[in-house]
Amino acid sequence: MALKVAIQMDPIAPINIDADSTFRVGLEAQARGHELFYYTPDRLFFDEGRVCARGWPITLRREKGNHFTLGAEQTIDLGDWDVVLLRQDPPFDMGYITTTHLLERIHPKTLIVNDPFWVRNYPEKLLVLEFPDLTPPTMIARDLGALREFRARHGEIIIKPLYGNGGAGVFRLEPTDRNLNSLHEMFTSISSEPLIAQKFLPDVTAGDKRIILIDGEPVGAINRVPAEGETRSNMHVGGRAEKIGLTAREHEICAKIGPLLREKGQIFVGIDVIGDYLTEINVTSPTGIQELERFDGINVAEIIWQAIEARRAG
Repeated sequence: MALKVAIQMDPIAPINIDADSTFRVGLEAQARGHELFYYTPDRLFFDEGRVCARGWPITLRREKGNHFTLGAEQTIDLGDWDVVLLRQDPPFDMGYITTTHLLERIHPKTLIVNDPFWVRNYPEKLLVLEFPDLTPPTMIARDLGALREFRARHGEIIIKPLYGNGGAGVFRLEPTDRNLNSLHEMFTSISSEPLIAQKFLPDVTAGDKRIILIDGEPVGAINRVPAEGETRSNMHVGGRAEKIGLTAREHEICAKIGPLLREKGQIFVGIDVIGDYLTEINVTSPTGIQELERFDGINVAEIIWQAIEARRAG
């Protein structure tokens, strides 16, 4: 079943082909005989009832420095295509949100992966609020007094932007740290959004586990270990990926959140677990599938396409 697949992603030229999940999913689509079209989010537009994109037919190859070839630039009506992969990275700002509104107009006739309505309504640091029994103590607030009280209750905390990504703007504050006021001032001067604060989990020194779920089912995990002297385990900031399995607690977490993800059309999801606690549910542009394939031989991209193809066939 050959499908016409459009990929909405950030610029493809500078990606790391050994780590980028979108590249691996695209390669697998190509190997399965699907037709690929690539465009960046700024080239998506609504035109008198049609949702369109200006971009290029694309051929991918695992060759560093020569990993893609573009065809002639053209404009396509996405309503005529079978699948759109919604794969640009956060920040989850109004530009991102607008793309979900536009793509929602053609879904599910054109299958958008992941479902844009629920990507918009369930951003990663907010969806966890549905599962308070699985998460560490959490506060979402812009009010400095509320954040002070939260730290007074829990001592050492993590504070970060609500809609950030890649470990950017993540701070660990000890009970006596005098920088809370300054950090609050800095964050609120550049954004009108609230902050998210969570009780610090010392287990992060052993790693922040990324678990991949496809259509609500866990397929494997990698462990991301912080660099020496670093709190953040994100690979963007020097975290090291290592092979690891799933614990009984992590299977319990997946069993509780999986049905909701499947019901809401979140086909490709990456959750973050520290110790026994769920900290994020990443639905926008999760990563980690290439590392999982190297460590455990699990072809996650194949499983993703099996799920997409099953939905299209149904």
